Amino acid sequence: MNDFKNQSPWGSPPPGGGGNGNGGFRRGPTPPNLDEILKKLQDTINKFLPGKSGGAKPIIVGLIILALLWVGSGLYRVLPDEQGVVLRFGKFVKTTQPGLNYHLPFPVESVLTPKVTKVNRMDIGFRSERESGFSSGGGVADVPEESLMLTGDENIVNIDFSVFWVIKDAGNFLFKIQDPQGTVKAAAETAMREVIARSDIQPILTEGRSKIEIDTQNIIQSILDEYTSGIQITQVQTQKADPPDQVIDAFRDVQAARADMERSKNEAEAYANDVIPRARGEAAKILQAAEAYKKEVVAKAEGEASRFTSIFLEYRNAKEVTQERMYLETMEKVLADIDKVIIEKNAGSGVVPYLPLPELKKTQVN
Repeated sequence: MNDFKNQSPWGSPPPGGGGNGNGGFRRGPTPPNLDEILKKLQDTINKFLPGKSGGAKPIIVGLIILALLWVGSGLYRVLPDEQGVVLRFGKFVKTTQPGLNYHLPFPVESVLTPKVTKVNRMDIGFRSERESGFSSGGGVADVPEESLMLTGDENIVNIDFSVFWVIKDAGNFLFKIQDPQGTVKAAAETAMREVIARSDIQPILTEGRSKIEIDTQNIIQSILDEYTSGIQITQVQTQKADPPDQVIDAFRDVQAARADMERSKNEAEAYANDVIPRARGEAAKILQAAEAYKKEVVAKAEGEASRFTSIFLEYRNAKEVTQERMYLETMEKVLADIDKVIIEKNAGSGVVPYLPLPELKKTQVN
């Protein structure tokens, strides 16, 4: 009985030697004696406490343990997707980053850990059927008071868009603005109306959506930064941009007429681009031909004048010879293609000398 009473709560020492003896070999470490540890801790505490009353000691030990637990309750862990917000008596003090952190225990300080990497979405101009209270899935409900906007050319456009945002600064997000969702919605609607009011309807419906999204995102971010909201806008996405439902058929007719006008205009420009260069080419060709003819006529006239001048000079020096030469050259040109019979006028009354030139020419040909 006494052996069992004096036995350590960790069990008896392993066989082969006593725990405190010098004669045996210890095969393993002896576990600590919990009673001795508590006794030493109690003796140490008693040195700093007045009085020797044995009944108060357990209460004091309990209070110390409670105090240690209270101090240790200030440890907290912030996850990688969170940000710690420390409050001192309900007032914002600081923000802490992911990891193990410490704050003064409750009720002095407390901590909030909102998710700062979660992407939130705000739909403007439409609501899903679940948000609208309908049970059937797959559809959306239009909100005209949010989606109908006036463009810069005094048209009305029905535009639906979504805003995606995350928490940038948890402290500002929790305490600088009262309604974060409503603030984002109001800022987004204001920014989109401002951008739409500066744009014509045609770019809004066609190729100008990307620029509208970027401009809207910048304006929303500037508004939220002015409010020190702690919100970061990551994207603005246009879901739909159409004319109002009441005039969409007429608008489509107008768009078709504009498309026909553009097509006819393009065809006319293509025809003009084809005809005008050809006409210019023909005009240049005529001008060049006229210029060449002019030079030819002038050169020919100058040649004839030079020839006449040279003949005239020869004629003055030898009139008879020049006249004879001119006569022969003229007759050569006149009688070039005529059959001729040459008769010598001074031959007398005898046999007429006859030179059959055409017959000789035929014989040479054959």
